[in-house]
Amino acid sequence: MKRKLYPALVSVRRAMAVTAAFAFTAMLAKAEPLKIAYNDWPGWVPWEIAIKKGWFEEAGVEVDFQWIDYVKSMETYAAGGLDGCSMTNGDALVTGATGKPAVAILINDYSNGNDMFIAAPGIESVKDMKGKKVGVEEGFVSHLLVLTALEANGMGEDDVEIVNTPNGETPQVLKSGAVSGIAAWQPSSGQALKLVDGSKTIFTSADAPGIIYDILYVDPESLEKRRDDWKKVVKVWYRVVDFLKDEDNLDEALEIMAARVNLTPDEYEPLLKGTYILSLEEVLEKWEKAEGLGSVYGSSDIVNEFNVKYGVYDKLEEIDKYFDPSITKEIAAEMKE
Repeated sequence: MKRKLYPALVSVRRAMAVTAAFAFTAMLAKAEPLKIAYNDWPGWVPWEIAIKKGWFEEAGVEVDFQWIDYVKSMETYAAGGLDGCSMTNGDALVTGATGKPAVAILINDYSNGNDMFIAAPGIESVKDMKGKKVGVEEGFVSHLLVLTALEANGMGEDDVEIVNTPNGETPQVLKSGAVSGIAAWQPSSGQALKLVDGSKTIFTSADAPGIIYDILYVDPESLEKRRDDWKKVVKVWYRVVDFLKDEDNLDEALEIMAARVNLTPDEYEPLLKGTYILSLEEVLEKWEKAEGLGSVYGSSDIVNEFNVKYGVYDKLEEIDKYFDPSITKEIAAEMKE
């Protein structure tokens, strides 16, 4: 004889099953961490402080920070292997135009000297580079830095010979004597100065603040689905910033960051000083739309034109789609309440 289930009981069991299924799905979704790439740039290494101190767990967000070489991280993001990627505003345009779009939700810093135009011994100024070779990775931010330095000195790209050189190889190329100058970002720029006795900086990103912004870009789909989690990530970043701005924490901060890149705290301190990490209050100005380097929009307009001019991609990108300041502005508003 078959057992008979009353309709009400069937409905209850079905409801319980559906509830359990939703709960299981929610549990899986919550357990999936946000995969975020960071690397050996002094504006992104501070994420290590939050990782070591367990601040993401305290904030209630699952993250998987992956230490990946800069160029490789962009390739990994474009291939769909990451939810977020640390990129400069210029390189994010390249990734979006040629691979996969990304949207900025957090401006970490602007380069304040760590990107350098370095001359061989005996060369004292940018003007002394006229007619000489410059080793630089074409189409990247260092190339733009060279052009900016030349323009600031009444010169143009035709006044030097650009030798396409991967950023990581610039110190060795300068030492070899194959070029009279190089442009690179840290740690390669610092390595070049140490490797070549008598070499010196003749122009740096500190001479053009805002030419390079360092930013957390995220997958637009991930941002739409998990905006609350991304907001928690941004809040944690500003906890890191507050920690860094307190001089009482400097020794601990340097110890954590230096260990991540296998340097001593004393070796790492100058690298941190060459990066201007923006406070929550300071960053609001950078999020405002304006021309020039004081706005991330204006800075990106400049690099957008640079990328098209030098054939990095074919046509100008729509700048606005790459930026979403809403999370930062929400957090700032909440802090005032």
